[in-house]
Amino acid sequence: MKQQEFPPDGEWAEELQELAARRQQSRAMGGEDALARMKSMGRMNARERLDVLLDDGSFREMGRIAGKASYDAQGRFIAQSPVNAIIGTGRVGGRKVVASADDYSLRAGSSEATISDKWIYAERMAMTMRLPLIRLVDTAGGSVKLLEQQGSSKIPGYPNWPVVELLRTVPVVGVALGSCAGLGAMKVLLTHFSVMVRDQAQVFAAGPPVVKQAYGIEIEKNELGGYQVHRRSALVHNEATSEEDAFEQVRRFLSYLPQHAAALPRREACSDDPDRADDWLKNAIPKDRRRVFDARRIIASIVDAGSFFEIGRYQGGSIITGLARLDGYPIALMCGDPRVAGGAMTLAAAWKVERLAKLCDTFGLPVVNLVDQPGNATGPEAELAGTLLGAVRVMTTIETIRVPWVSIIMRRAFGMAGGLHAPKFFPQLNHRFAWPSARWGSIPIEGGVAAAYRAEIAQAENPAARRDEIEAYYHRLASPFRTAEKFGILDVIDPRETRSILCDWIEDAYEVLQATRPAGRAQP
Repeated sequence: MKQQEFPPDGEWAEELQELAARRQQSRAMGGEDALARMKSMGRMNARERLDVLLDDGSFREMGRIAGKASYDAQGRFIAQSPVNAIIGTGRVGGRKVVASADDYSLRAGSSEATISDKWIYAERMAMTMRLPLIRLVDTAGGSVKLLEQQGSSKIPGYPNWPVVELLRTVPVVGVALGSCAGLGAMKVLLTHFSVMVRDQAQVFAAGPPVVKQAYGIEIEKNELGGYQVHRRSALVHNEATSEEDAFEQVRRFLSYLPQHAAALPRREACSDDPDRADDWLKNAIPKDRRRVFDARRIIASIVDAGSFFEIGRYQGGSIITGLARLDGYPIALMCGDPRVAGGAMTLAAAWKVERLAKLCDTFGLPVVNLVDQPGNATGPEAELAGTLLGAVRVMTTIETIRVPWVSIIMRRAFGMAGGLHAPKFFPQLNHRFAWPSARWGSIPIEGGVAAAYRAEIAQAENPAARRDEIEAYYHRLASPFRTAEKFGILDVIDPRETRSILCDWIEDAYEVLQATRPAGRAQP
């Protein structure tokens, strides 16, 4: 929907000419030189970013002439400097959203060199009108020069910014496109999905000059808050190779989410057969329990072709998390990955699970858990990090959510972390299946045998052979078939049946959501 422009004529020609002049000056942003500098750095300006992100011609700008104007002695308009926040509505994949972009070409996008009411209005509009919110963040944060301009300082905070309630109401996305400090960092982090552009974006409480003043440390901005830092910190979900890549990730993320928390995610047409069975899945889990497997290949085989969108790949890597589709229906998915930390639940992995579960509860996404969990990470570093506290937080989160959940135990489910594969208490239904390769218990058999039979193994003529013999005996006792005999597991299935079973389940899951939403207790 292109914003219309009309000739400034008629009885109100003078006022319409002033309006046209103000709009033209606002479109100029920081001026030719500032825009040229951004282009020379390989960066889009704020308006270009909105054009690339949103559907063609769909942006409807608001607050176009907000800013600081100058007037002559008679009070007639001379010129105007625009605000460095651009807001409005547009469409992403045909769906209406609210978009807010920092204009770095004006005072480096400083959060205090602007009219906060403008960007806050965008946030309030998104919440009130139940529209997803996208923040394009490129701001240097606060400026000490504000003291001189105002003649006083203000206590930090924006009492009109309903950010917590916003997170309970609509999908919120933050894109880090430059140095995001202070308020800019909070705009990126207070979201359901965040992405930063490699080597271009940084997210931190304060930049290198403040760090040097406070601690005497010389540090480059990427070393302080670049993507390699946040791969470990998990502050930002994903990284992008370019601005275009970041915007494509935003579009993909929103495609799985509903318009707001009281609506349902949208089903898309699906050409992938729900009963497709990839034969290689029968051997996806190696018989040798000391060998790892390709978890992402298993995910790709089970969900609709090409539908898996991973979130937080480089954080807490022992758990893979993301969004996908089954027979066109959006789902959230998690899967153990034995290639990282042996698949154990680390503190970072626990944080990923907790964050995904809250997202699902807020927006009504059913959960599929492909389980390979040997237990909580152990050792001095894990204990110092408070890994068990992370596991406790997972438990207290998943037991409060009210969305359909199904677990497929592929290999291991041991200990406290293994028990966190699903909500278990009424009214939740502990709906779970197992592959023939599945094993579970209080501790892994290998470790249990080593502890309980230490003396006997050491005294044996062939300690390794005796250990293998004892382990084999206990593995036979731990067969999933024995648990299924007692209905301790719903069913043992051929791995090749998994997609068909899940595609059948997802239809029922959405019927439940249709009947109960928004009964779930949304969480920020």
